[in-house]
Formats: sequence, structure tokens, C-alpha cells
Amino acid sequence: MSDAPVMLITGARKGIGRYLAEYYLSKGWRVVGCSRSPSDLEALDYQHHCLDVADEKAVRALFAQIRKQYGRLDVLLNNAGIAAMNHALLTPLETVSRLLDTNVLGVFLFCREAARLMQPRKFGRIVNFTTVAVPLMLEGEAIYAASKAAVASLTQVLARELAPFGITVNAIGPTPVETDLIRGVSKEKLDRLLERQAIHRFGEFADISNTVDFFIRPESNFITGQIIYLGGVS
Repeated sequence: MSDAPVMLITGARKGIGRYLAEYYLSKGWRVVGCSRSPSDLEALDYQHHCLDVADEKAVRALFAQIRKQYGRLDVLLNNAGIAAMNHALLTPLETVSRLLDTNVLGVFLFCREAARLMQPRKFGRIVNFTTVAVPLMLEGEAIYAASKAAVASLTQVLARELAPFGITVNAIGPTPVETDLIRGVSKEKLDRLLERQAIHRFGEFADISNTVDFFIRPESNFITGQIIYLGGVS
């Protein structure tokens, strides 16, 4: 069995998740990806699973498969997430439930199961994804921002709970990256958002992988419970 490290990436079919899967495959990682829909990414050290991240039975089955096939998990990137950009008065409860299921419940389930798999080896890196919508308190994104604020809080509490097992838990808060997630946002709103950043540009995939690289390095074993918002947002 190969000694190459194993990484699990949620929401790996497209966008940031797809980029990260290809990036870490190019670095020699064995990568497991998942999403609701099938992926067309084909690589020797890549496997893809179709599931809903909030489906506990499916999530536990995925981790059972990882345990059976690899016997280890080194890194979890909780990238999967959905957004809804509506005024609170125009947001239906169905949308609220959908966001909280994916953005909070899904992150919790994957963190819990990953920690159980990482614990015996006394090593693991978990990187969650939040958003600059939290510190910027962006109007029109009440539930999205609230769900990602929950991820930030969960990250900091889990960092304390999992530290005795050699597992670090950190989070990254990207600025807008030109993916499907922001396709429905008006140019005027995006321009206003970019102006609130210290660095007035869209985020790039490389900005994200650079931050993830930092968090998952073996030498970063003294860094946990941290949230890095990109673009100079705080």
C-alpha cells in the first residue's frame, strides 16, 4: 500500500474544490472527493463519491470506505457550501434549512468522522471554509453569513477538543472568487465588496491553495483554531 498521504475534499466536482483536487493530485497526494453529482475528473490517485454532506448514513459509509481502502486520513478540506443572496424578509424557510444542512451540519459530520479516523495516528489537519461575508456583515446574505459564522465558531471549539489527538482545525475565509457561487451577484455589489477589502481584487484559486498549504504542513502543528480571511478583511 502506498505511503502517500490521503486527503478528502468535499464539494470537489467544480470550482474551488475541483481546483484543490487537481492541485493536490499534482503534489502526489491520494485524493478522495465528493459532491452531490458525479465528477468527470479522472486520475490514478483520485476517487469520487456522490452524496449529500448532511446525510449521516452516507457520510459514515464514505469514511468506512476510506478506512478500508487507505487505513488513514491525513487532511480534510471542508469546501462544500451553498449560498443564498436574498434579503431576510424574502428568504423562505426551505432555503434556510438547506443552507444550514449543507454549511453547518455537513461540516460537523465530516469533522467528527474525520477526527475519528485521524485519532489513532495522532495526526490530522482539518481546514474548514468560511467567508468574508461574516466579518463584513454583508447585507442580503443573512443566512449564508450566519451559517459560515457557525463554521468559524465550530472550528475554534473543535480546535480545542481535538488538540489532544494531534489534530489541528483551522479555517479559511476566501474573498469572492469567480466561480458559480457568485454568478448571480450583480457587478455593482461585487465592486462594492472588493472596495471593502484591503486588496481590491477578486481572490484566485492559488490564494486559497497557498493558505491551505500553510495550514496542513507538518510544521504547522502549533497552529490551530485560526481563521484567515483573505484580501485584508478582518
